[in-house]
Formats: sequence, C-alpha cells, structure tokens
Amino acid sequence: MALTRKFLAALGIDAEKIDEIIDAHTTTVDALKDERDKYKKDAEALPGVQKELDDLKKATEQNGENPYKAQYDELKTEYDQYKTTVEAEKAKAKKIEAYRKLLKDAKVSEKRIDSILKVSDIDKLEIEKDGTLKDAENLKKNIETEWADFIVTEEEKGAHTPTPPGGGNGGGGNTPSRAAQLAAKYRQSMYGAAPKEKGE
Repeated sequence: MALTRKFLAALGIDAEKIDEIIDAHTTTVDALKDERDKYKKDAEALPGVQKELDDLKKATEQNGENPYKAQYDELKTEYDQYKTTVEAEKAKAKKIEAYRKLLKDAKVSEKRIDSILKVSDIDKLEIEKDGTLKDAENLKKNIETEWADFIVTEEEKGAHTPTPPGGGNGGGGNTPSRAAQLAAKYRQSMYGAAPKEKGE
C-alpha cells in the first residue's frame, strides 16, 4: 500500500504531521533510488571487468607467464643486488676492523696502519663467528715479516750515567780528581813534600 495523504488522513493524523511524514518519506525514497541506481550501474559494468580478467587469464595461460612477472622479476633482481651489496660492505667493514686490530697487536706504527689497509687484499680474509680473523697467528707472522720496517720496537736502555769531569777516578786519565788534588795539598802542607821514589 502506498503512503499517501489520503491514507494518512484516514488514520486520523493532523494535516501538519502528514506533510512532515510525506517529506521524510520522499527523502528516504529518493536516497534509496540513488543507491539503487548506483548498484545498477556497478552491476552493468561488472561484465566488462569480468571480461578483462578473463582475457588476462587467457593471455597468461596461452603465454605461460604473468604479464606482471617481468616487472616483478626486475624489481626483485634490483632488491637482491642492493641487499647483496649492503651485506658485502658490512662483511668488509668487519674484516677491516679485525685486520686493523691484528696490525696493532703486531706493533705496527699507528701512522702506517691506514696505508697498509689500502694495499692489503682484505676480500681474501675470512672472519670467524667470534669476529676474529681466521688463521690469525699466521697472518700476524706475515705482518711481522712483510711490514717489519713499520713495526715499532721499544729498546731497553740503562740509566744515563754522566761522564765525571777530569776523567774520574780509575778512568785511566793522567789528571787526578779534585779530591785527590786536595788530599795531596793537605798532606804537603802538613808533612812537607812527599819523597820522590826512584825512577821519578
């Protein structure tokens, strides 16, 4: 049954209220119509979308490949290459630090370490799980041989003893020490000149 003014009046509803009900009903119906039209339009477009999907599926089956596969493969290859490069750089940085430590342990001059790292074949080095270099002892021996000129050696030196003036006591010099000279002078003043021995 349609919602009409006559029907509402028969229900005993005031004229004012009837107008409000009719306006609200009209608004609701119009909104439902708009929604219906949208769904109808979408439904009409659906066969076209389905056809595109069917054509894509058919092309994929015929060619044996996904049309987006090439693009995906290209992006994946670029990502894999980037990832490999980053991992290689990290691994090389670890090798450089480990080799730097080994050079320090071998007492290579700090000033020479960077120069040695530049000419060393770091890529051939292998890192253990604990972060140290594989076969470190042999590498250290090679460093001590190959870079011997750059190794700092600490010489043990005794205490510095200054040479006493005038040759010193027992130095084999002809000039007597100052103490000996004073003793001789005192003896001479007290006892006179010492007698000369034969042959003097």
